[in-house]
Amino acid sequence: MRLTLGITIIWCLNVLLAFVVGDVGTATSYDPPYLPTKCNGYSQQQFPEGGLFAAASNGLWDNGAACGRRYRVRCISGPNRPCKAGTIVVQIVDACRSNSCPSTLVLSNKAFDAISRISDTKINMEYAQ
Repeated sequence: MRLTLGITIIWCLNVLLAFVVGDVGTATSYDPPYLPTKCNGYSQQQFPEGGLFAAASNGLWDNGAACGRRYRVRCISGPNRPCKAGTIVVQIVDACRSNSCPSTLVLSNKAFDAISRISDTKINMEYAQ
């Protein structure tokens, strides 16, 4: 019993620590078609199961080194209280497609809908690799 409680406490602290050392940024969503991407072109295998993926802004892209990175993301605020409870993990599969990226991460529709009640807005998010 004590060992189980100890493991549970350590796990909870690790989860909380991920957000203590996390960053704050913004998120928007983007619509299909998602192919081709700058990470793996036309390969369907690059997309994680469940459709939780994102495109990275220039600050995170790191000349393509961001491909495959995973970020834990949580909505923290936005217009009209869009946030849903909980976190998701997204995988970077692309760079932001516009010259002036609208946000830190541009999430797939499924990823954005998992953390926000309002689909076409910009939210503030907390994220950690």
